[in-house]
Formats: sequence, C-alpha cells, structure tokens
Amino acid sequence: MPADLVLPPEARLQLSEVPLQAAPAWLGIDRALAGWWGWRLVAGPVLVADAGTVLSFTRVDREGRFAGGRLLAGAALQLRAMAGGTAHLPALEAAAVPADPAAAAWPHDTVGAMRSGVLRGLAAAIAAAIQETRREEPDCRLLLTGGDGAAIAALLEPALAVEQRPHLCLEALAALRPARDQPSPRSLRI
Repeated sequence: MPADLVLPPEARLQLSEVPLQAAPAWLGIDRALAGWWGWRLVAGPVLVADAGTVLSFTRVDREGRFAGGRLLAGAALQLRAMAGGTAHLPALEAAAVPADPAAAAWPHDTVGAMRSGVLRGLAAAIAAAIQETRREEPDCRLLLTGGDGAAIAALLEPALAVEQRPHLCLEALAALRPARDQPSPRSLRI
C-alpha cells in the first residue's frame, strides 16, 4: 500500500469509538462497524454476513450488544486452497470468484464446478446461520455485505429475507465521521 494512503495511528478509528456494546477487545474494527450499523439500521437483532476474504458473521442482539460470531474462509481463499492443495485443480484469479447466478447448478467443467461449490457452500453456511439464529430470535434480520455478497445473495432462498448492504462498513464510518472542521483521512500525509 502506498505510504500516502496509510493513516497515522492517531487518525485511525479505534474499536472503543464504535458504539457496539459488549464488543470484545479482539473484535476487528470492520466487524464492529458492520454489526453496530446493521443494528442501528434494523432497530433490532441482526446477523451481518460479510462475504469478503473471510465470511464473517457478526451477531448483535436487540439491545445492541455483540452476541457472538463465526468465521470461515471466503470464496477466494477457498479457491486458492483447492488449487494449492491438489495436483490438478486450476488456480483462479480473484475476479473469477463471482459466478453467474443463472449458471448451471451442476457444471460440467472444473472451473464452473469450483465456483459453484464454493459459492453454494457459502450460501448454505449463511442460510444455516440465520435459521439457527432465528430459532432464538425470530425477528433477527440478515444483512449481507462484502465483495462476494451479490453472487451469494442470488443463491439464497427468498424466504430468508436477506438484505444486501454492499457498503455497510462505509455507511458506518460516515455515521461516525469527525466534525467537518477535521481533516479528511485523504488529506493526511505521513
């Protein structure tokens, strides 16, 4: 990353500045932002599925408290692991991860089978997580964000009522932004 795009420590948002209640000290700032803002948006219990490098689940209860989470390898990591851990599966570019939702459920080619398997596996993990959560909190809402979110959302059953929020973390940052008289992060140089 170019040095002029790295924020100095004093300009970085700290976990303590995100108003997510009961956030453990080890929680990543992205998960804290997504969980807190998701809870604010739905005004109740929420499960945020962030389909990025890692598929992270962040659960927030109706009072706005961190209620746990899960992590598993995202699509690109799974595809790289398959290529790296086998003798004959191809290495796919990260841009090759999103599959055409209209593509065959049971592809006849290796690349299609890899994409379909990974994306359908991630969709199944999301479906299982929200179904399990709703047994405890029937009104829990499911928000989906992250780079692979759109490809995965196309594979989820409509009954799950997934709400796509591709810019959830950025929305949270905007909500927490400093007063307008503060310098923007882009204007800070090291």
